[in-house]
Amino acid sequence: MIRFLFLALVMAGMLRAEPIDLRLPTENQHLFDSQPEKFYMYVDRTFEGEVSKPWEGGAYGYVRNAARINGEVLLTKFHEGIDISPLKRDKSGNPLDMVSSIAAGRVVHVCATAGHSNYGKYVVVAHAWDNSEVVSLYAHLSDILVKPGDVVGAGTELAKMGYTGAGISRTRAHCHVELGMVMSTRYEDWHVKYSGGKNYHGIYNGMNITGAEVSRFFLEHKANPDLRFSQFVTSTPAYFKVAVPMQDTPEFVKRYPWINRTQMEGAKSWEISFTATGLPVEFEPSKREVAAPAIVAIRPATVPHRYLTRGLVSGDGNQATLSNSGKQLVALLTGDFPVAR
Repeated sequence: MIRFLFLALVMAGMLRAEPIDLRLPTENQHLFDSQPEKFYMYVDRTFEGEVSKPWEGGAYGYVRNAARINGEVLLTKFHEGIDISPLKRDKSGNPLDMVSSIAAGRVVHVCATAGHSNYGKYVVVAHAWDNSEVVSLYAHLSDILVKPGDVVGAGTELAKMGYTGAGISRTRAHCHVELGMVMSTRYEDWHVKYSGGKNYHGIYNGMNITGAEVSRFFLEHKANPDLRFSQFVTSTPAYFKVAVPMQDTPEFVKRYPWINRTQMEGAKSWEISFTATGLPVEFEPSKREVAAPAIVAIRPATVPHRYLTRGLVSGDGNQATLSNSGKQLVALLTGDFPVAR
């Protein structure tokens, strides 16, 4: 009873946790001095015959794969993290920057074999924030200095920057950083059904981490050091809402209790609000009865929704349905998949 009262007080803002000691993971601080072209690693782009190297391709969100749709030029490929440029290189062009933990936490996964992931060599650190486990991921590393179980502080060196992983050259060496939530503790079962191949990373496979807009969190936290990750996520505008036929509290909500701000007896379903990138920002019990996961609200758009939701949603205007990938995402978040044999 005391524990539940404590959690209720925290959720109500009556008790204040200590501010997070949050730091950028490398010496590159240009995110904070309005020089994004020096902070983000560019991508190579050829669109309608024009060759460019936009730094925007290293930012979070829909920043890649330009396409002209209904007369509009859209960037349709989602980048779930940020790519931070190196500040120092040796004579051969290899990056020398060290990569450090953005905050205090515990190392929960190390991928030391570059060929086991598109991330190349990567490290995942778990942070105990807001009565939940929030994870930061650091990818395309070279020499890794930590192992699972290590306790780290803000600024503890994890590895040296590199260019391991699919499609990364020495010229474009960078540190890819994500910040998000683990979607399911049963990821291996989902992987067997929907993905296939060997999962070398347990629940810390990148496909099981839903990433928030990490650069915006850094900027807003610098402006307001009392900002909590839970506040940041739940204040992010939703793009679509899905009703799911389940009465019991989803396991995801049990692990991230702050994402549910509504109490209800006799719920017939749960409604999940998603951003356009597929980040869940709210779970709420509902009296709505549905036979299968279904979109019950969406922001109108002038182009097909699939281009604005990384293919999670099909339809146009006010009409929308979950695509197969959208259904798989909802299944991962709600545990609606069989136990692998």
